[in-house]
Amino acid sequence: MLRSTTAWSASWDGLPQELLRLPVELAQVDGLLDDARFVEPFRPYFDSSRGRPSTPIDTYLRLMFLKFRYGLGYESLCREVADSISWRRFCHLGLCERVPHPTTLMKITTRCGDAAVVRLNEALLDKAVEGKVLRVGKVRADTTVVSANVEHPTDSGLLAKAVTKTSRLVRRIKAAGGAPRTRCPDRSRAAGRRARQIASRLRLRVGKDEAQQIVRRITGELADLAEHVSADADAVLRNAFRALSKARGPVAGRLRRAADELASLLARTGQIITQTRSRLAGVMPDSATRVISLHDVDARPIVRGRLGKPVEFGFKAQVVDNEDGIILDHTIELGNPADAPQLAPAIARIAARAGRVPRAVAADRGYGEARVEAALHDLGVRIVAIPRKGQPGPARQAVQKRRGFRDLIKWRTGCEGRISHLKRRSGWDRALHDGLAGARTWCGHGVFTHNLIKISALTA
Repeated sequence: MLRSTTAWSASWDGLPQELLRLPVELAQVDGLLDDARFVEPFRPYFDSSRGRPSTPIDTYLRLMFLKFRYGLGYESLCREVADSISWRRFCHLGLCERVPHPTTLMKITTRCGDAAVVRLNEALLDKAVEGKVLRVGKVRADTTVVSANVEHPTDSGLLAKAVTKTSRLVRRIKAAGGAPRTRCPDRSRAAGRRARQIASRLRLRVGKDEAQQIVRRITGELADLAEHVSADADAVLRNAFRALSKARGPVAGRLRRAADELASLLARTGQIITQTRSRLAGVMPDSATRVISLHDVDARPIVRGRLGKPVEFGFKAQVVDNEDGIILDHTIELGNPADAPQLAPAIARIAARAGRVPRAVAADRGYGEARVEAALHDLGVRIVAIPRKGQPGPARQAVQKRRGFRDLIKWRTGCEGRISHLKRRSGWDRALHDGLAGARTWCGHGVFTHNLIKISALTA
C-alpha cells in the first residue's frame, strides 16, 4: 500500500530552534520536494488500499537525494541518517522513529525502475518551467561513457568465473532436492589454477611471442574445461526441471530460482566460449554483442580514444544542459551508438518540455554533419554551432571563424565540466545497478539530485 507523505512527529516539539533548523541547501531542496507531483510516478507500482504500508515516498526521495548528493552506500546512508538530527528532519523522520532498512530502499528502487525515474525528472523540469527558472535560450550537448560495475574483462577470467559459478549453482540445485544423483564434478579449483598460471607465466622474463603462446594455450584449456562443465550442468538442469513437478512449498521456490539462474548462466557461458574460440582463431568478436560480464550482460566495450582509457566498459550517455547548469535532457544507450543522430531528438524533447525551441545549440565535432544542422533548423533552432567533421570547404570555414560561432564553441566546453561534475558528485562514474535499465535508474537519480540542487537555488 502506497504511503505518499509522513505524518508530523510530536517528538520534535519542545526542542531548541537551533537543532530544528536545516542547512541552507537541505532547506531549499526540502521546500522544492514538498509537492504532490513527485509522488505520482510511484503510484502505478503500489496498491492504493491493500498490502503492507510502504516507506513514505517523500522520505524515500529525500533519502535517495542524500545518497547521491554525498556518495553514500545504502547501509552507510541509513547509519548516517539515524545518527543526524538535521538529516532526520530533512527526511521527515521522527526523533525516535526507525530509519528504513537499506534493503527496503533497494527494493523500491528496483521495483519502480527507470520509468519512474524518467517521470520524476520530467516532473522536476515541469516545476522549473512553472516557476519560470528554466532557461533554454542556448543549450550544449556532449557524450560520455558511464562505466558498468564490472572488472576489466578477459576471456580467461570470464571462463574461470563461469566454471566457479556453475559449480556453485549445481550445489544449490542438489541441496534443494533437484538432480541429486546426476554426476557433475566441481572443477572450480582446476579453473582457478589455470587462471593463476596465466598471471605467473606473464611475470616470467620471456619474449612477447612466447608469452602470448602460453596465454593462448591456457585460455584454450579453460575453454575446454568450461565446455565440459556446461555439458555436465546441462544434464543437472534437465533433471532439476523434472524435479520441479514434484517439489512443493519453499523448496520448490529455491529450486526454481537456482534452475533459472543456471539456465541463463549456461547461455552466457556458451557465448563466452564462442567468442574465446573466435579470438584464439584470430578473429576479433563483434563488440556490439560481446559479453564482458556474467552479471551485467548489457555492458559493452566502448572505444573512445582517450589516452588513459582507450577502451571503457559500460554504456553511452548523452547530456544536454543550459546556462544555469540544469540538465535538460539525458539518455543512456546500449553499446556505442553514433553521436549525431541523438541530438535532434533531444532538442525536440526539450522543446516539448519547455514549450519553446532553444535559440542556439552547441556541440562538438562528433555531431558535425550537415543533416544534423538541417534537422535542428527544421525544429526552429536559429543558431547551430557545431564544427563539421573532416576538412570543411572555404564557405564553411568562413562560418566557423565568425566570432559568435567561436564564442558558442568555447561555451560548449563547459559541458565537459558538467559531465565531470556528474561523475564526481552524482554517481555517474560507475553505475552500481546491473543492466541497461539499472544504469538508467542509477544515472536518472544522479540527474535528479543534480537538478534539485540547481533548481532549488534558483527558486529560493
